[in-house]
Amino acid sequence: MTVPVPRESIAPLSTSRRRALTGLAATAAAGLGFPALAQTRAVRVGATFDNSSVEKANGQGLYQGSSAFFNALNKAGGINGTKVELVIADDTFKPEVAKANALAFEKDSSVLALVHPLGTRQTAAVMDAVPGMAVVGPITGTISLRKKVSPNTFWVRANYDQEVDKLVSTAIVLGQSRIGLVHSDDPLGQSVLGAFKNALVKAKLEPAVIATTPNTTSMEVGPAAEAIAKAKPQVVVVGLAGTAPVFLKALREAGNSSSAYGLSITASALSAMGDLAKGLGFVIVVPSPYSTKFEIVRRYQADMVANGVKEFSLTSLEGYMNAAVLAEGMRRAGGSLTRASVMSGLASIENFDLGGVKINYGRTNREGGQFVDVAVIGSRGQMLS
Repeated sequence: MTVPVPRESIAPLSTSRRRALTGLAATAAAGLGFPALAQTRAVRVGATFDNSSVEKANGQGLYQGSSAFFNALNKAGGINGTKVELVIADDTFKPEVAKANALAFEKDSSVLALVHPLGTRQTAAVMDAVPGMAVVGPITGTISLRKKVSPNTFWVRANYDQEVDKLVSTAIVLGQSRIGLVHSDDPLGQSVLGAFKNALVKAKLEPAVIATTPNTTSMEVGPAAEAIAKAKPQVVVVGLAGTAPVFLKALREAGNSSSAYGLSITASALSAMGDLAKGLGFVIVVPSPYSTKFEIVRRYQADMVANGVKEFSLTSLEGYMNAAVLAEGMRRAGGSLTRASVMSGLASIENFDLGGVKINYGRTNREGGQFVDVAVIGSRGQMLS
């Protein structure tokens, strides 16, 4: 079911803050001879993600971030005077439901674009279902999807090859050469496996062990944990998302004390790990949501608090950044906001500074972001980066 997002009230904006947001909603239309308020109807952005199943925490985080951005943008005047409404639909992490949601959005002429579909199979279904609509910031790093000819899909996060390369190089710097992997036996896992093998070839290493779980949502992690424990690698790359806590618990119960490095998709499960998360290293594809050295993070923090959310997270920051990229494409669309003009506006983004993070598309490129870093959970449960 499609549910309109409530319009929460937010705190008044400072003059400088209003100018910053209005920069994203600048008067490109006026420059073309259109009055700033020529378009008074509201336009919509659709979002399909898991809001009730295994990836619920990710879905809710994405919504918190993107809704905070759009609420602040509307407070600052919207896009050339046009308000932007975020409309969400729960796909329960099922690809066929994600596709149905996308097709429902397509039938609504007021929905101009989709933002951050969640999951590899879900993203594949969505991007194929609505070729005439922009799909911005899918939450997957799967390489095979990026190799498809899909002019409507604009990636914001780095890919899994970049993530795994970062983890393997970090392990090597720390003197860890016996590196293992656990991944799901599905399209997501196959992408992670390919990235892992490529990274080890570059480093001239052989895998210490490779273990699999049945699929992304399966809690049947015991055999994989036992295989990893038996091989005793110095470090295991955890290519799992919502099931990562269950796997790590099984791994420790099997008597294994190997270091664990997670992909960015593992970060969403940190709160469910408890003490198991301490010492865990993992990739981040956005800056730390607690770092104030990035302008985009400072804006995100202010807008989250104004939206009534005081807890920051990597996932909500990613949702916020995806919304900001889409808004920049809408700003560049000119005086008439249509699905085609929004796609053209996004394609015109080249070397764009999103507050300390560069986004670069262009006529043929669709992999806009390259940000990759590694963070660690400290002894008090805090994120260190």
